[in-house]
Amino acid sequence: MSPRSTSGAPRRSLFTRFAQWISLQTGKPVVFAGALGLIVLWGASGPLFGFGDTWQLVINTSTTIITFLMVFVIQNSQNRDTAALHIKIDELIAANGRARRILLDLEELDDTALERIRREYEELARRERESGATADGDPAPPDR
Repeated sequence: MSPRSTSGAPRRSLFTRFAQWISLQTGKPVVFAGALGLIVLWGASGPLFGFGDTWQLVINTSTTIITFLMVFVIQNSQNRDTAALHIKIDELIAANGRARRILLDLEELDDTALERIRREYEELARRERESGATADGDPAPPDR
């Protein structure tokens, strides 16, 4: 169990809190507009600086550094979201008596095993479509 804060919520690491905050902020339209504005401003300043090497270096270096750092922020957020999604799906599988519990750790299987299971579900879906069953497994009502 993770330690709890005074509010009772799980305590998150400083990096996790920072990465989530950055992800939240950078996903806002105003931040996109600001970044676009900076690019336009940089492009408009080209004639002032003679479109020189230093002028190009400023944008190249800036965007490279931002991209490099954002990779880690995005990966952290993606890892957390994926882990949470896996746990939620695992809970649904575990709670459903008809579900195959072997599916609980699919993310741990190799590609060959995943492909075999995917083909099983494709075949199941094909058979269901051909039989005319509805999503809940009941036969489709006749057309009137």
